[in-house]
Amino acid sequence: MNKLVVCLAALLAGAATIGPVMGQDVAGLAAGPVIIAPAQTPLAQAIKSGLAAAYSSARKDTPVYSEAQRLYFFYGARHFEPIWLDEADSGAVTFSAPAQKIMKLFEAAASEGLRPADYLTADLDVTAVKNDPAKMAALETAFSRATMRYATHIYTGRVAPQSVSEWFDIQPKKLDEAALLVQLASSNDPVPVLQALEPTHPEFLALKAALASFDENQADAPLRIASGPTLKPGMSDARVPALRTRFELPASDGLVYDDALVEAMKSFQQSLNLDVDGVMGPATLTAINGGAPITRADIIANMELWRWMPRELGAFHVFVNIPEYRLAIKRDGQEQFTTRVVVGTMKNQTPIFSDSIRHIVVNPYWNVPSSIVKGEIAPAVLRNPGYIDSHNYDLLYEGNAVSPWQVNWSMVSPSYFPFKIRQRPGPGNALGQIKFLFPNKHDVYLHDTPSKAFFSRDARALSHGCVRVQDPMAFADALMANEPNISRETLEAMFGPSERWVNPEQQIPVHLAYFTIRPQADGTLRSFDDVYGHNAKLIAALGLGPAPVEPQIVAEVADPSVAP
Repeated sequence: MNKLVVCLAALLAGAATIGPVMGQDVAGLAAGPVIIAPAQTPLAQAIKSGLAAAYSSARKDTPVYSEAQRLYFFYGARHFEPIWLDEADSGAVTFSAPAQKIMKLFEAAASEGLRPADYLTADLDVTAVKNDPAKMAALETAFSRATMRYATHIYTGRVAPQSVSEWFDIQPKKLDEAALLVQLASSNDPVPVLQALEPTHPEFLALKAALASFDENQADAPLRIASGPTLKPGMSDARVPALRTRFELPASDGLVYDDALVEAMKSFQQSLNLDVDGVMGPATLTAINGGAPITRADIIANMELWRWMPRELGAFHVFVNIPEYRLAIKRDGQEQFTTRVVVGTMKNQTPIFSDSIRHIVVNPYWNVPSSIVKGEIAPAVLRNPGYIDSHNYDLLYEGNAVSPWQVNWSMVSPSYFPFKIRQRPGPGNALGQIKFLFPNKHDVYLHDTPSKAFFSRDARALSHGCVRVQDPMAFADALMANEPNISRETLEAMFGPSERWVNPEQQIPVHLAYFTIRPQADGTLRSFDDVYGHNAKLIAALGLGPAPVEPQIVAEVADPSVAP
């Protein structure tokens, strides 16, 4: 008779239905009453001894301690009886049916962008434990650890975001692993329970499908167009036949970049929000080729990034993809609005995080960040106090405006500059006529800009960290689609010399994201430059490539004029 199954059935017979296990704080497990039931069998005593030893020897505030605590509480509530092992009357030990199904998931972990070896570890050898309670206890707890590890990886990722870069201001999602183990133990089929943990974002699922068919897709990849000089209408070029094939135009014996090709090129450029000029320059050529060649490691890294994202982006939300230099508003998964953006330089990177837009400010003051004051404005003011008025700034001392001509500048230096700087509303204000606030510790936001020429560039990492919006009033109009009393017209009516704050009734989720691969509507993948090197670092952290060489940051100029 299967003694372990009988014992487990008795333990679970009166159990209540297990609720959701996602999003709960595991740190709260010890806050309520913790009941440790006495071990009643030699095997249970062995499990208790092993867990107690691991628990007591681990250093507090470490992952090892947290894992040992969770397992001790979990098994303690169940008289320390095993849930993953079956023992026959002969003493032979096998994995239970649910455990065997989980093992199949471990074996197929590569399809999830994970590593089977992280879960199919040497301590899961079931053949070496017959009639040895200590070894059976070790196997039982090792399987629980492997299961929790798999669940955590599939739910919130293998790598801690801030271990890749401090610019990832993302806290890993919480998974109530103890409740998950209870749910798995009480389920006849644990596979759907674990599968429910993976992201449901359409782009994640598209990347997962692309990973599964990666080799096949490589064989069927569209014809790549060779690099070469910028191709303009009327020019002759050896790449013309390949371009005609790529755009499914009738074959021609000539090599002239003719009107039919130019029109096809314009349609292509318009579909990808490129400059529509019919010229095949470097950016258009890169787009035709789908960006840089995509590797399996790129797909896995971008799947990891999706695991870091909130599980729910919001039915109506703003999504900024930094490598794409693009902003979109989405409603129920459908794109409602899009525009180009300018993001931070390599030195002044735009951070990656999620928040909610809560305020719109018309005719904004620009409160200049202290880093810009110290590095750029203070030296200019010390050279010429007239710099303050010429740039429409206020010089503030203890909150009050003071004249730069009344300051004894011989007592001031860039390292000792006791003033704050703000720029008054006006046509030359670095924030333009409107900004969109989601208060955060980085002091970044979305805003207008007087430097419109930068949106025509292909590479637009040019700001001090904030996100500049090419068409801010059209964005404002689309953003306020759910607000009965706010529109583009009401906001433009506020234009003038005084700062005006508008508070929408509904907060709007905004996500500053970093994806170097985006699935397209036709099922293809489009890649973007790894602007800040995060993708290369993540690939290395996942063990899929060498550590990248840190780029040398030269003296960057974000903009001819000081701007956020």
